[in-house]
Amino acid sequence: MSGAVSDSAARSRVHAALRELRARPWHTGTAALVAGLLLGPRAPLAVPLAALALPALGSRAAVRLALAGAVVAGALVAQARLEAIDATRLAPRIGHAVRERVLLLDAPRARAFGVQVATVRLDGERVLLRAGRGVRWPTERVGAVLAARGGLEPLPASDAWQRARGVHAQLRADALADTGARRGGVAGLVDGVRARAQTVLRTGVPSPEAALLRGMALGDDAALADRTRDEFRASGLSHLVAASGQNVMLLAALVLAVAAILGLALRTRLALVVVAIALYVPLAGGGPSIQRAGVMGAAAVVAVLAGRPAARWHALLLATAVTLALNPRAVEDVGWQLSFAAVVAILLLAGRVRDGLVRRGLPRGLAEATALTGAATLGTAPLIAAHFGQASLVSLPANVLAAPAVAPAMWLAMIAVALGQLGTALAAPFVALAAFPVAYVMWIAHVASGVPGARASVPVGVVVAACAAAALAVMVPRARTPIAAGAVAALSLVVALALAPNSALGAWLARTPVAGLAALLSGASAAGLATPAGLRITFLDVGQGDATLIQWRRSAILVDTGPPDGPILTRLRHAGVRRLDLLVITHAQADHDGGAAAVLGALPVGLVIDGRDGVRDVSGRRMAAQAARRRVRVMAARAGEVLRVGALVLRVLWPAGARGPADAGADPNQRAIVAEADAGGVRTLLTADAESDVLAGLELGAVDVLKVSHHGSADPGLPALLQRLRPRLAAIEVGRHNVYGHPAGATVRALLAAGAALVRTDRDGSVSVEPAAGRLRIHAHA
Repeated sequence: MSGAVSDSAARSRVHAALRELRARPWHTGTAALVAGLLLGPRAPLAVPLAALALPALGSRAAVRLALAGAVVAGALVAQARLEAIDATRLAPRIGHAVRERVLLLDAPRARAFGVQVATVRLDGERVLLRAGRGVRWPTERVGAVLAARGGLEPLPASDAWQRARGVHAQLRADALADTGARRGGVAGLVDGVRARAQTVLRTGVPSPEAALLRGMALGDDAALADRTRDEFRASGLSHLVAASGQNVMLLAALVLAVAAILGLALRTRLALVVVAIALYVPLAGGGPSIQRAGVMGAAAVVAVLAGRPAARWHALLLATAVTLALNPRAVEDVGWQLSFAAVVAILLLAGRVRDGLVRRGLPRGLAEATALTGAATLGTAPLIAAHFGQASLVSLPANVLAAPAVAPAMWLAMIAVALGQLGTALAAPFVALAAFPVAYVMWIAHVASGVPGARASVPVGVVVAACAAAALAVMVPRARTPIAAGAVAALSLVVALALAPNSALGAWLARTPVAGLAALLSGASAAGLATPAGLRITFLDVGQGDATLIQWRRSAILVDTGPPDGPILTRLRHAGVRRLDLLVITHAQADHDGGAAAVLGALPVGLVIDGRDGVRDVSGRRMAAQAARRRVRVMAARAGEVLRVGALVLRVLWPAGARGPADAGADPNQRAIVAEADAGGVRTLLTADAESDVLAGLELGAVDVLKVSHHGSADPGLPALLQRLRPRLAAIEVGRHNVYGHPAGATVRALLAAGAALVRTDRDGSVSVEPAAGRLRIHAHA
C-alpha cells in the first residue's frame, strides 16, 4: 500500500511540474531555443527529435508549434554563426611570412621560457600572437596598433581551446613595434576608459595589491605574479580575479545604493543599472562568462522594470541563449562552464542553505555569504576536477573567510575607476582604502594554499559523488535534518579525502589496515594503472617537458616534473602513485622543474635530489618553500652518488665536482644531472638535457632504455654516442606542435638507424615499459 501511495505522490509531483512549465511559455520557449543552439552544431540528428518532444510542454497548439520552431531556429542560428566564425581568409597565408599591422585585443600574458602571448586582430580576424624571450613587447595597452614581423602558423594543439573564442591561427613574431596608432569608435573609447582604470588602480599602492585589485575589479589577471596566481588557484579563490556574475551583482548593488542616496526614482535606478552593466561587460573583456553574467543581470533588471519579480531561471535561460547565439562554442569555454554551473547551484541550493543557517542562529549576512560560497563550490568542484584533475579542499572555508572583504574591495575599486576618468587625484583615496581588504584576501589565499590538501588530486567520480551527496542533503526534505545532513557531508568529505592519493588523510590510510579498501576504490580505477608487480618505467606525457617515472612494486622515483601547470599530478595518479621515495630535479629549467612545487605539495616525498646547481628563480623558490613546509630533505647530487630505493638503484654520473665561479651563468643543460637506473636487469640512461658534448666524456656502456637528450633536439654527436649505448628502446619526451621543432629529423633518423625502437610522448602519449621474458613490453597511453 505504501508503495502505491509513493508512486501516486511521484506522479502527482510530475504532473504539477508539467502544469507549471505549461503555465510559463516564455520559459519553455527560451529553453527550446537553447536546446536548438546546443544540439544544432553537435548532434543535428537530435534536433528533429527535440522538435517533436518539447512541444509536449505547450498548453495550446500555437505554443506547441512555437516550441518546435524555436528548436529548429536555434539549430539554424547556431549553424549560421559557426559558419561565420569559422570562415577565414588566412588559410592561404599559413606557412608564409607576415609583415603587417595588428590590433592588440587583450593584454599579453607570460608563459614558460619567457614566451608572451596575446590575442590580436590580423586582416579582420582573431589570431594568437606569440613573442619569444628575445622579442621586446612595445606596449601592453589594449587597442594599440602594432607593426608585427614574423610567420603565420596553424594554431597549436595546446591552444586549440582558443578556437571557441574565434582564433584561427598563430602569428610567431620575430619583431614588434608600437606604431602609436589606436583604434577608434566606441571600442576606442572603451580602451581609453580601461587604460585610465588600470592606471588609477595601480596608483599609490604596492604592485601585488594593485595587480590583484585590477583582477578583482576588471577581471584582468595579467599583472598577477606567478606565486599569487598559484596561491589563488590552490585556495579556490581564483574566481575572484575573473570577471563573472559576482562582479555584475556587486556593480548593480553599488549603482542602486548610490541612486537611492541621490533620491532617484526606482525606474531611473534600474535603468542606470542596465547602462552600467552594458558599459562594464566590454570594460571587463567581454568574455563568455561576463557576457552571460551581464545578460542575466540585465534580464533581471528588465523583469523588475516590467513590474514583475525577477524570474531568475528565465534570466539564466535568456543569458544562455544570447551567449550561445553570439558564439555557439561559448559552452566549450571552461570559464563559461564554471560560471554557469555556479549560477545553477546557487539557484538550487543557496536559499535553502541560507534559511537553514539562519534558523540555527547564524547572522543573516554570514549565512548568506556561506550559502552562496558553499553552493558555488558544490556546483563547480566536479568541473574543476574534470578539467584540471584537482579539487581544492580548503576552497569553502577560504571563500567564507574572504567574503567580508570582497564587496568592499570591489566597491571601492569601482568608485575609484569611475572617479579616475575625471582625474587620478579624485580616485586615490578610494584606491588606498581598497588596498586593505585586498591585502587581507591575499593573506587568506597565502595561508589557505599552504594547508595540507589545498591541492588534492581527487578522481572525478569521487568529486561528483561527494557533491551530489551534499546537494541531496540540502534538497531532499528527509535529509535536511542536522544529523542526516552532517552525516552525508562528513561521509562525503572523508571519502574524498581518503581516495585522494595526494592528501594527508589518504597517505595516513595507506599505512593502516584499510589501505586495501582505499586502493580498491581509487588506485584500481578503469582509467588508472595497477601497482606494477616488478619494474615499470613510464615516460610521462606532460607536454613540452621531461618527467620520467620509475616504479618497482610500491617504490617510486620521479625524475623531473614537466612545466608549470602541466598535468604531472594527473599522470602520477593514473600510474597509481601514492607517494614518491625519491624526486630528482635534474636542472634549473621550467620544463623540468616547473611542477616540482605541485608534486611536493600534493604527495608524500622521501627525498629530493636537487640538480638546480644554486640557480635562483621562481620555480626553485617554490620548490624549496614546499620542501621546507613538508619537511622533505633536499640534497645536491654529484657524480658517484648511489641511491637505493627498494630494488631500484640510481647512479649519478654527472655533474662532477662542485659549482665554481666559472659556472655562474652557464647553460644549465651542461650541468644537468645524468643518471643511470638499474632494476630487474634493465639499465636505463636518463640524460635530461645533457647532449653528446657532455655524454661523450662519461664512462657509458650498453643500455636497454635511453631517455633521449633535450626532447630530441639536433645533436651532431649522437650517432657516435649510439654506437656505445646500443639502446633497445629510445624515448623522446616532447610536446605536441612545440615551437622548437623538436624532435629534429636528424635525431629521429639516427635513433632508427641504430636499431632502437622509438617512442615519443607527442605522438604516443605516456609510454610505459616493463620487462617480460627478456623482452621489453611497451604500452602507449595516447
